[in-house]
Amino acid sequence: MKKAAELIFFSMPGVGHVVSTIEFARSLIERSNSQLFVSIVVMKFPTTPFVDPYAKSLTASEPNMQLVDLPDNIEGMPTLEVFKKSVPGYYNAVIECYKPHVRTIVSDMISSRSAPDSVPIVGVVLDMFCDSLIDIGTEFGLPSYVYSPTGTPFLSLMFHMPTRHQQIGSEFSLSDPATPLPGIANPMPTKCLPDAVFNKDGGYHSYLNVGQRFKDAKGILANTIYELESHAVDYLNSHHTPKIHPVGPVLHLKSQPHPDMQQGRWQKVTNWLDEQAESSVIFLCFGSSGSLSATQVKELATGLEQSGQKFLWSLRLPPVKLEEPQFKSVEEMLPEGFLERVEGRGVVCGWSPQVEVLAHKAVGAFVSHCGWNSILESLWYGVPIVTLPIYAEQQLNAFVLVKELGIAVNLRMDFSPKLDLITADEVKTALTSVMEPDNEVRKKVKSLSEISRNALKEGGSSYNSISEFMTELLGSSWSD
Repeated sequence: MKKAAELIFFSMPGVGHVVSTIEFARSLIERSNSQLFVSIVVMKFPTTPFVDPYAKSLTASEPNMQLVDLPDNIEGMPTLEVFKKSVPGYYNAVIECYKPHVRTIVSDMISSRSAPDSVPIVGVVLDMFCDSLIDIGTEFGLPSYVYSPTGTPFLSLMFHMPTRHQQIGSEFSLSDPATPLPGIANPMPTKCLPDAVFNKDGGYHSYLNVGQRFKDAKGILANTIYELESHAVDYLNSHHTPKIHPVGPVLHLKSQPHPDMQQGRWQKVTNWLDEQAESSVIFLCFGSSGSLSATQVKELATGLEQSGQKFLWSLRLPPVKLEEPQFKSVEEMLPEGFLERVEGRGVVCGWSPQVEVLAHKAVGAFVSHCGWNSILESLWYGVPIVTLPIYAEQQLNAFVLVKELGIAVNLRMDFSPKLDLITADEVKTALTSVMEPDNEVRKKVKSLSEISRNALKEGGSSYNSISEFMTELLGSSWSD
């Protein structure tokens, strides 16, 4: 079949970013009746060597999608000392090193399609943290769209930062008053802002650059649902440019094999879940990079035990650099005798297939780090969240879920693993609340499950947003 057009995607190598990017590209291919082809360039960071094979496994069965390799070990790469000072600053420096190589790749791709009967490359879709690559799209006359794997809370902060910088000209401070963010009714507590905005070693300026480069993009494709964030989307679209197109939920609902999962042990966990009553189990999981100190783990375990609730806890060892002494197993982090006391009522496992667990009828609540992908997965399956954010924009998300949308139970919105300790009593209170049958959060989330699914159906809000985007790229002759 003749190709109608081709898009080039630039993705960050974080698991959440790569998976979301690939799934969004796949959705566009499906909507085009396979007349659209996609080439995806995934940035290479020494800190995430596992992403390349993972991305290849996700795209292997898609004939209209190809991964484009970048060279390894290029000159001028920042050291891990830069990474320790600022993760966003490090990422920004790595992308700048790759920029000439990306330019060569795009130039070669365009040259290879110069024949009159070839199908043109019609645009660039880039992760928001690949903002400097907008220059490459501009150089080759290609419209650049930003793909945001997160929702409007983080976008609101990015839109706000250039204006604030003009007025103040420096990083945020923890002593700052709460910040009014565009499209968010309640001022954002300073402690709910991402660590990067306080960072003087590249973090703050990396975020500032993202907000400043928005104006150079033709549009923002946001992994959110209009009905979920209608107020914020409408406000941002009426006061800021470029336009936000809600295109979510973009989800990867098929569990992938994982090297940390012991199949035999996981089958026992699945069997245990099958035996539990509907909506009776609390699931605790903190993402691909989330971990807690041993002290916090003990408080969480004590609260779980005291709550009397059934639970499945995906508990992982913290990085060695964060924990002294070093633990050999997660069992060593738990209170003495905990596993024996909760036997039959609770299960502690290592890595778990989050989507598969959330889809299980026995799961009735989700204690989550509030990463955006996890939020959308919980809404898809109608599972209410208890907030325990850990890093990045997760505190921002948690605040909006609790204070703006009323669709999460607050364990802690502004939790900082380095500064805070959530007590067992707080844990017990939050878990007891979320499992009450008449909890308003539970009712709202159940209704949002249907709304999120309808958004992707023909005539739904996200379906129409994708149509608008595709028409901009391919002209009015494009149709589903």
